[in-house]
Amino acid sequence: MKRALNAIVIGLACAANAAAQHADHHMPEPQAQQTQQQTAARKYFSDVELVDQDGNRVRFYTDVLKGKTVVINAFFTTCTSVCPPMNRNLEKVQEALGDRLGKDVFIVSISVDPETDTPPRLKEYAQRFHARPGWLFLTGKKENVEWALYRVGQYVESKDDHTTVIAVGNERTGLWKKALGVAKPADLIQIVRSVADDKGEAQPAAGADQK
Repeated sequence: MKRALNAIVIGLACAANAAAQHADHHMPEPQAQQTQQQTAARKYFSDVELVDQDGNRVRFYTDVLKGKTVVINAFFTTCTSVCPPMNRNLEKVQEALGDRLGKDVFIVSISVDPETDTPPRLKEYAQRFHARPGWLFLTGKKENVEWALYRVGQYVESKDDHTTVIAVGNERTGLWKKALGVAKPADLIQIVRSVADDKGEAQPAAGADQK
C-alpha cells in the first residue's frame, strides 16, 4: 500500500499542479465516512457518494476505483472547446480496449459542473460518444464531486479552468500515470495499456528494476 500511495502522489503531482493553484488545501471532506478499518487507498480517495449517467448511486473508491484500472478525466457537458476532442479521444480508447472495457479497465468522466450536469444530461452526452458499459459519467452533490475531483488532482474553482490532463491508474498495483487528453489517440492508448498491464511488485523480473 505504501507503493500505491507513493505512486498516487508521484503520478498525479504534475496533473494536479494547475488545479492545486485553485484548490483549498484545507477543504473539509463532506460527511466523512472513514473508519480505522479502511484501507489506506480508501482513506485517500474516500467513499463519497456520486451518481452515474443512469442515476445509480456509486461510492467513489469502493464502486469506481477499487481493483480496477481507471482512465479519469474532468469535463462538463456545455463545454465547446477542449471537452469534445478529449472525449472523442476517449471514445477511441474505448474502441481499442474492446472487451476489457467494463471488466478490468474503466473510463471515468467526472463533471466539473454537477449542478447543471444531471444524470439525464450525462446520459445524453454519453450517447454522443457511443459510451459502452464501463464508461462512467459521474455527477452528484457539488461538495461530493469536488472532493472526488480534489483527490485525483482535478479540482478547480471555475469549470472553465478544468485540466485536459487525464489520470490513468491501476488501483490494484498502485501505478499511476498522466496523459494529455488531447494528445494523439495512439499515444493515449499506449499509456492506458501500459498501466492496465502493470503487474505490480508481486512479479518482478530477477535483478530488474521494474520502475
